[in-house]
Amino acid sequence: MFHSSSYTVESVTSGHPDKVCDQISDAILDAYLTQDPQSRVAVECFGGHGLLVIGGEVTSRGAVDAEAVARQVYRDIGYTDELRVITNIVKQSPDIAQGVDTGGAGDQGIMYGYATNETSEFLPRALVLAHNLSSGLERLRRSGELSWLGPDGKTQVTIHDGKLETILVSTQHMAEVSQQEIREKLIEKLIRPLIKVSGRSFASLEDDDLKILINPTGKFEQGGFFADTGLTGRKIMVDTYGGLAPHGGGAFSGKDATKVDRSAAYMARFVAKNVVANGLADRCLVSVAYAIGRAEPVMVKVVDGKGREVSPDVLSRFDFRPNAIIERLNLRSPIFKQTAAYGHFGKAGLPWEQVVSI
Repeated sequence: MFHSSSYTVESVTSGHPDKVCDQISDAILDAYLTQDPQSRVAVECFGGHGLLVIGGEVTSRGAVDAEAVARQVYRDIGYTDELRVITNIVKQSPDIAQGVDTGGAGDQGIMYGYATNETSEFLPRALVLAHNLSSGLERLRRSGELSWLGPDGKTQVTIHDGKLETILVSTQHMAEVSQQEIREKLIEKLIRPLIKVSGRSFASLEDDDLKILINPTGKFEQGGFFADTGLTGRKIMVDTYGGLAPHGGGAFSGKDATKVDRSAAYMARFVAKNVVANGLADRCLVSVAYAIGRAEPVMVKVVDGKGREVSPDVLSRFDFRPNAIIERLNLRSPIFKQTAAYGHFGKAGLPWEQVVSI
């Protein structure tokens, strides 16, 4: 259940245009929470071809220069071109606020959390590899080890019958470097070291059945907003479980924790991970659903990898009301920009990744 022995997952670098937008949205959120932990924020971005539009709803005692935050994030990622920035941020609708003020959910919806004992991150092995490949591109670029790398990039991993079948890396690069050098250096410095530590279920690089595809279009010189448009919340599978578990459709970035799209998904992951970490299941899927303005979820379900419900005694240890989630996971802290690239789950130190006894 949840994912078969054959599947494909992807990841993208922090310089991918959608991820640029996610990071700007979460940086603005963090800036508001730093000044006012009670801030209610729903900020989204659209960027492309010299233009960045920042819009949304904010209710806060803080005052944030969203344009300045956005420009700093853009520079920190590694882009040097100038952007024309338009901002349109207004106060949250009072119709929504009246339900949230009493502790209710900020919207209806279904959220899922997933965990598996395949890796120390409690995530599917190929998803971990895909994220490590894309974050490795950024590490090699920032360290100067491969100075011809650009900020934009994508990775993809295919597993067939439990065996690593295909690795795909597409990376932005300077014009003067040849595709042959790009391939040789990425195999040497990125792919080979990761394969060696990825576990027994992965084939070796000497396996003739392993296909390595690098920049299959032939070149990738233009990236980011030069080449494509970006949008907050468009990489929801990269953010979560690679499509290997269900997704309710709600994105995370730019939303404070009163939005259950984010906070309940984090809580569902927290429960799923602890069910697996405590040895109660090899895999676990948590499903939770809300009605707007109501604190108590309309459904909470916890099942193992065979679809069997986990003991109700386990579920009774976790409170899925929005305010209880915020308090347990300390979600009024400005911790969100770090989640906006390379997945929201599996990163040490995040409160929904902690292991507790149940």
